[in-house]
Amino acid sequence: MTGEKFEKLWDIMKQLRRECPWDKEQTHDSIKAALLEETYEAIEAIDLKDYAELKSELGDLLLHIVFHSAIAEETNTFSIDDVIDSITDKMIRRHPHVFANLKVNGTKDILKNWEEIKLTEGRDSILEGVPKNLPGLARAYRLQEKASKVGFDWDKKEEVWKKVIEEIEEMHEMERKGNLEELEKEMGDVFFALTNYARFIGIHPENALRLTNEKFIARFTYIEKKLKESGKSVSDSTLTEMDKYWEESKKFV
Repeated sequence: MTGEKFEKLWDIMKQLRRECPWDKEQTHDSIKAALLEETYEAIEAIDLKDYAELKSELGDLLLHIVFHSAIAEETNTFSIDDVIDSITDKMIRRHPHVFANLKVNGTKDILKNWEEIKLTEGRDSILEGVPKNLPGLARAYRLQEKASKVGFDWDKKEEVWKKVIEEIEEMHEMERKGNLEELEKEMGDVFFALTNYARFIGIHPENALRLTNEKFIARFTYIEKKLKESGKSVSDSTLTEMDKYWEESKKFV
């Protein structure tokens, strides 16, 4: 049944490429931004635990997989079958504890094996495969995570926190000296160290910051709403007035 449904979707995509002027014009490059947008929309649905929306967004992502595959097939670059074969082979190859006879002692061994297997697939470094276009915090997290899987990690969270404090002090030192170029680098080190601490205690920094962003939006919107009710706007209000509603908003957000 699933196979029939997929075939129907594939046939629809092929027909759109033949008969729809807009779909015929699209290339890998022209729709790549939309692929990223759909990914973020799926993540937002997960954050909101809106599973009806997640179902829809996963459908959009599946459409993009089919879209790119159809474009590639037209130039004999690869086919949808190649895409399916590639991921099928990869999952079998990277799970020797399931599909072969490799013995493991838990998740830590599985993750370590995963990274080591990648090196046998033609990569020169454990850190290869982390996209440069990832948001900065997410990329820092993945780089640290990949290094940790092969043992390059701290032993105790206290050591990681000590590094955070050390980097903050170095950042303040560059600020006192007025060296903006070095200050930027030191601030990057602070973010990197905080990301490492978040990873060490089991929090994804990108998720944490996204939640804080949403909280800020909700609280600031509350300020705007309360000021509007009193006949004012943020532009003609004092910081004291705005702070009052900010503190009030914490009761609700």
